[in-house]
Amino acid sequence: MRVTSSALLALSISSLAAMAQAEEMSQAFVPTEVKTGASSQSEASGFVEGQSLGGTTRNWYANELKRNNGRFTYNDHGVEKTTPRRINWVQGTIIDYSSGFTQGTVGFKTQVAAYNAIALDRDVGDIAGKNNRTLTHSDGDAVGQWSKLGLANLQARVSNTTLVVGRQNFSSPTIDVIGNRALPSSFQGVGLHSEEFNNLSFDAGSFDRVSPRTEQGLKKFRSEYSDSAKVTTDRASVAGLNYQPFKSLKTSLYATHVEDFWNQYYFGAVHDLGDHAVLGLNTNLNYYKTIDTGSKAMGDINNDTFSLAFGLTHQAHTVTLSYQQVIGDEYFDYLHETNGIYLANSLLSDFNGPNEKSLQLAYSINMAQYGIPGLKFNAYHARGWDIDGTHYKGTAYDVKNMDGETHYEYSVGTSYAIQSGPLKATAIRATYTTHRASKNQSDGNINEFRLVTTIPFNIL
Repeated sequence: MRVTSSALLALSISSLAAMAQAEEMSQAFVPTEVKTGASSQSEASGFVEGQSLGGTTRNWYANELKRNNGRFTYNDHGVEKTTPRRINWVQGTIIDYSSGFTQGTVGFKTQVAAYNAIALDRDVGDIAGKNNRTLTHSDGDAVGQWSKLGLANLQARVSNTTLVVGRQNFSSPTIDVIGNRALPSSFQGVGLHSEEFNNLSFDAGSFDRVSPRTEQGLKKFRSEYSDSAKVTTDRASVAGLNYQPFKSLKTSLYATHVEDFWNQYYFGAVHDLGDHAVLGLNTNLNYYKTIDTGSKAMGDINNDTFSLAFGLTHQAHTVTLSYQQVIGDEYFDYLHETNGIYLANSLLSDFNGPNEKSLQLAYSINMAQYGIPGLKFNAYHARGWDIDGTHYKGTAYDVKNMDGETHYEYSVGTSYAIQSGPLKATAIRATYTTHRASKNQSDGNINEFRLVTTIPFNIL
């Protein structure tokens, strides 16, 4: 793995910063021990006694404008039209019922969640596309209101280990629920989470269908960056562990098999040093290895991708420098309708083109330090360069015309979480993002404004 001059610069900065730390974060070793005391299952209150009914409602608005003659293409009752602007405005509501676990050595519970979406903007020319963010009919008209069963599962628990069967949420570095629309995705299959040790946990899952964010039905998994949406897989399976060897260090190791697509391996590490009240350093490493497997429906793949981020925090202020690199003649790819990309420079663009290098500088401020808890501001600027797909020999990705492509992205945003009262935990977030690219970089030239309000509620 090559270390570029940019990465060396980042390492140098982090080394100098570390010398200035007040070493308040404990670096003590944490021995692995079986959890003692009461287990989660031993404290089960009962099927009815532990039940809950609640959810969230989210108002999701996005306004996109393509620049430099870029256009969105859409179907307007059989007529193909183009527009530089696309507007989506959707209200997404989740009503989630969970029983409690039954008592005994083995506890059982069930979870059912109904997802509902209302298209607040139904103009064909505004939404300008099929099912991207607003569910549409084949003629381009918006589906005014629709619902689906987002979650429906049965859970069994022994001690601190839980098995989930059915439609569920699942989180790992390669298969993860994505929740950046009015409604989140979910997965159909079997999932397992175990926390029998004090500093060691295990996850495993096998799924054959995904419930997309903006569609009613279930779909087979496909690749995020494949040139064809028709190339699908019958199953995606993952297993891994999370281990904390020191109080200041957390690590993760996962392996994923996507049938006839790829085997993907992940290693992550997060380390904290110093005292945020004086100067704290957070170091975050993410590494993926992807290799083709089975019938190679995605063609030949041999890809190494990593990101390395250093965040310096002084009281309310955090400055982060992130370097990311793709080593391979294809995209670093992941499954569509998942958030299976734990890379520092996965932003509006993923900065994941063939052989791409990228650098991001970010700043955030937490206004709690100045008497306004819940209010935060952030800004970043990211650049990608050396994108080269000219050596790609497969057919799954449209990259062969990428020769020295570049792009950049900057964004400003603010968020506020209400701290008390009947609307406690309501979150409001606004972001404005600009992306500019060379001729053959796939993300193009676009400005986007998003305004998202999420209100949680409890019924029972």
